[in-house]
Amino acid sequence: MEAYGITDRGKVRRQNQDAFWISCEKSPAILAVCDGMGGAKAGNVASDLAIKVFRCEAVRRLAEEPGADIGDILRDAVVSANTAVFELSKSSSAMSGMGTTFVAAVAKDCELTVINVGDSRAYRISGGEIRQITRDHSLVEDMVERGDITREQSRNHPNKNLITRAVGTMATVESDVFVENADAGDTVLLASDGLTNVVFDDEIRDAIAAEDDVRRSCERLMELALSRGAPDNVTVAALRI
Repeated sequence: MEAYGITDRGKVRRQNQDAFWISCEKSPAILAVCDGMGGAKAGNVASDLAIKVFRCEAVRRLAEEPGADIGDILRDAVVSANTAVFELSKSSSAMSGMGTTFVAAVAKDCELTVINVGDSRAYRISGGEIRQITRDHSLVEDMVERGDITREQSRNHPNKNLITRAVGTMATVESDVFVENADAGDTVLLASDGLTNVVFDDEIRDAIAAEDDVRRSCERLMELALSRGAPDNVTVAALRI
């Protein structure tokens, strides 16, 4: 397996409040992406803390409980991250209300387990096709599912950045877990909405297919987002199985 991640504050934001983490030196391979939110530096604090707590909890549990359900381990790790961010948010007015989206993927023996909270996404690129694994927890996604607006209209909707779930904004958190088989050569890609708001799914697919090296694929996607103005922080992390 090979993996690579890249992040950039974009062309408009003063600070990068995204964070990512990758571990693929040994099985299972793990990658995670967060998109923080909150005033001043709070979003940055939330995303960094969520990644740190999740990493410690997930790595420990995966090592100590090799036969345990990976989805359960990931849920527990996200709960721990949520508690840490929520408790810290109550420690000062500058951090009040801070939170972060969260998406992570674990690949073990060609089984892929994905967890998400918010609108950072996980995609699987396989056999020349791309499929979004996760479902956005957002107001606009709810509107699309109800038939109030079309998928195309959702890309430019004024409320497209309003999410309905986040890590750290409430005392409890609900996450979605997806488990599926993956084939050798498949690529799993995680991204903050700074990428997916300006780069289409078929362009993500083409960037992955155009390069044998996942690092170059991620760099191509970042270059494309920046060329389109990158109004938000942009983070991409990819794992080739």
